[in-house]
Amino acid sequence: MEFWDIYNEKKEKTGQTMKRNDWNMKPDEFHLTVLGVLQRSDGRYLITRRRMDKEWAAGWWEVPGGGVNAGEESKDAIIREIKEETGIDVSSADGGYAFSYKRINPEEKNNYFVDIYKFILDFDDKDIKVQDKEVSEFSIATIDEVKQYAKQGIFLHYDSIRQIFED
Repeated sequence: MEFWDIYNEKKEKTGQTMKRNDWNMKPDEFHLTVLGVLQRSDGRYLITRRRMDKEWAAGWWEVPGGGVNAGEESKDAIIREIKEETGIDVSSADGGYAFSYKRINPEEKNNYFVDIYKFILDFDDKDIKVQDKEVSEFSIATIDEVKQYAKQGIFLHYDSIRQIFED
């Protein structure tokens, strides 16, 4: 069973943990997730498509990411998540932490911070080995393709992370 650290409103660990996806958080409790944007030197981005059997946002496009495990640092979590979901090791890539945002969802009892990372490295199709239980396919997309998916309303988190694509 996976556990996540609980953070306060200032993004400080409280010393408490929660079970992964146990949405019963108090208003002043948060967990931490990460998203990682992978850009090649030609300006294209690696994006993945969620499996159609996913409970939430099935079939939507996204960038790799996930929850930060208890005791894990944000950067270690995004390196792990990208490796698990795409097979690509970004530990030596250019780039790194870009920014964070916070969401408060009292009705869902799910409050969280998201740390956004951007890595720049060269890779091609043969380097990508998607995690079958999470990902149905991938694309090495242009910014216009990413924006088109966002316009169609099928790119997860786009409005929250759009600035990473505009830098």
